[in-house]
Amino acid sequence: MKKGFFLLFLLVLSLSACGREQPPAAVSTPGPQHIELTVWGAEEDEALLREIFASFQAHYAGEATFQLTYQPQSESNCKDVLLGDLEGGADVFAFADDQVAALAAAGGLDPVEGAEELRAANLSASVDAASVNGTLYAYPLTADNGYFLYYNKAYFTPEDVQSLTALLEKAGQAGRKFSMDWSSAWYVYAFFGNTGMEVGLNEDGITNHCTWNRTDGPIRGEDVARAMLEIASSPAFLSCTDGDFIAGVENGTVIAGVSGVWNAVAVEEAWGENMGAAKLPTYTCAGREIQMASFSGCKLIGVNAYSEHPEWAARLAQWISNESNQRLRFELRGQGPSNINAANSPEVQASPGIAALLAQSEFSQLQRVGGKFWDPVTEFAGSMAAGNPSGVSLQTQLDRMVEAITAR
Repeated sequence: MKKGFFLLFLLVLSLSACGREQPPAAVSTPGPQHIELTVWGAEEDEALLREIFASFQAHYAGEATFQLTYQPQSESNCKDVLLGDLEGGADVFAFADDQVAALAAAGGLDPVEGAEELRAANLSASVDAASVNGTLYAYPLTADNGYFLYYNKAYFTPEDVQSLTALLEKAGQAGRKFSMDWSSAWYVYAFFGNTGMEVGLNEDGITNHCTWNRTDGPIRGEDVARAMLEIASSPAFLSCTDGDFIAGVENGTVIAGVSGVWNAVAVEEAWGENMGAAKLPTYTCAGREIQMASFSGCKLIGVNAYSEHPEWAARLAQWISNESNQRLRFELRGQGPSNINAANSPEVQASPGIAALLAQSEFSQLQRVGGKFWDPVTEFAGSMAAGNPSGVSLQTQLDRMVEAITAR
């Protein structure tokens, strides 16, 4: 009897346990997504970009954790580096607008989402510069990618800076230098661009046409070459890189030079209230005063079509180029915004560099040349800067330059 009662007790206990509700299994909640992005930008922009990274991470702190890696990369040849390894390239990158068509054609850029909002927020010229056949492929960043004249008002009057002849004379009298980078074909365009001779991209978007070796007309190619030789012979002339220009400004050896708004902060820090800015001067060519021309353009932010995190890369690109950070870019780097509200701010409108760039814009051309333009022009200008040490005739050098520029 006791045994039967004990078995009955175990059965009831077992049934009671089976009917009892069990606690739910623990459900693991995933944490924020971890995002790793690499950003390419100009070496001079590192401090600015790191500040922008910090605000981006703070803004999206609840949605993801980030590892944002900055790598210095020249904007002028970003396309070539990126297309060499699209899958291994940066997720987000800054580049000059003349590269957008090639990047889009090679599949390095996809059309930008939210294009209408960007069109409404940015200057139309910058939107056009970021577009191919009406489709927006990049985020406008600046509308100031051109050059003009900086001068120290302690040495020059506004009248002096209208003429390169007067600039060189005054600089020479002071034992100082006027500088311009003839190792860059971008700046050398200044001598040919307003002469009636032409250079530009053909309809294939790859090859160039060029008439800089013209042997007839009011201004011939050889006239420009002789004018460059005359300029280079002045003791006050210095052909140097942009970095050396700033070094000269800071140590007092350079009192005038051709550069852009990206150096406005550094020049103002060195010269203070004596900083002046103006359109480029005229130069003497074939007995005439020719207004120096310039290339112009915009800087853009692109998103690599092969990014592993395209949505976050696009968010970062938009953050870097938004109104607030374009204002910050102007404050820290002196670069002119493409954002309409930022461009119309009193601070930007009062900038001497921006005013000089606007004055020069009448004599500027949107930079649209193929890749074979750069090296031949640099080689030719290097020969002129050195005083034509080879002794090869100027026309022969011009013919060789144009042949290389227009090569198929």
